[in-house]
Amino acid sequence: MKIVVDGFGGDNAPLSVIEGSALAVQELGVDIVITGEEKVIRQVAEQHHISLNKIEIVNTTDVIAVCDDPTSIMKEHAQSSMAVGMKLLADGQADAFVSAGSTGALVVGATMIVKRIKGIKRPTIATIIPCQNGCFMLADAGANLDCRPEMLLQFGLMGSIYMEQIINISRPRVTLVNVGAEETKGRELQLETYRLFQKSALNFMGNIEAREIPLGGADVVVADGFTGNVILKLTEGLAKFVMGGLKEMFLGSVKGKIAASLLMKDMKQFKKKMDYKEYGGAPLLGAAKPVIKAHGSSDAYAYKNAIRQAKAFVEKDVIGTIEQAIQKSKEA
Repeated sequence: MKIVVDGFGGDNAPLSVIEGSALAVQELGVDIVITGEEKVIRQVAEQHHISLNKIEIVNTTDVIAVCDDPTSIMKEHAQSSMAVGMKLLADGQADAFVSAGSTGALVVGATMIVKRIKGIKRPTIATIIPCQNGCFMLADAGANLDCRPEMLLQFGLMGSIYMEQIINISRPRVTLVNVGAEETKGRELQLETYRLFQKSALNFMGNIEAREIPLGGADVVVADGFTGNVILKLTEGLAKFVMGGLKEMFLGSVKGKIAASLLMKDMKQFKKKMDYKEYGGAPLLGAAKPVIKAHGSSDAYAYKNAIRQAKAFVEKDVIGTIEQAIQKSKEA
């Protein structure tokens, strides 16, 4: 299996990209293609004694930055490391693509270069987030600020398939973010979407309020991209606040340090449970081929897990299952 990785996407590129790719080659048995300035990639690998065995480099001299217009990936930055990587995927020269670069550019590139699955209205950024009893998927996490009811229905459908096949959750519980649990709550978007979910074959559990989400109230949480991104950013901020508070509590005094030494194993397990690096990245569901959005601050471990996620995406043929589900939905 060959996976393309954007060599200059993210805050820690290219070092973390190279390190994570090397780990993936060793542990996952995949072949890697890194797109980016070859001279720099080889210099960094040599300086840090990283093997490039089974890692191919496709030279590019341009990078699309977070501050650039996302649509510039089609013209001004058509030769960027991200654009070239997606072209390799679209042309069948690779099985999946991973990038920690600009989210907007990735969505535009996946839509215009990789293309969408036939019948899918819009691709969705489907982020896996830790919760009290495991994890849940948030879709959409920011790709589509304005949504129509049929789009939200498709987000729920694709999210349910992904959670069942990749996270191994049988009959994932699908919910719709709303200001109340009652089916009469919300704007017209939520009211109409609720009716569509009721008619679907999904395991729809109704509306969910934001406070219930981190408590494990659902496996797939559906929202428009504006609402979803607010939930995502608030969750990230609260996680940093909690972990920072615990660190201050345990290391701020002799009493705290003694308590920390007794609870060290439990604390490490809790930290691991809260760490986004364990999941690697968010699949861009709806793209015609596997595209994974890694976190902008990904380190080598996170990149390796994003590549692992991409590998599972291909092996489980998630896209093929989504295509079949969309076809059945049309027939119904």
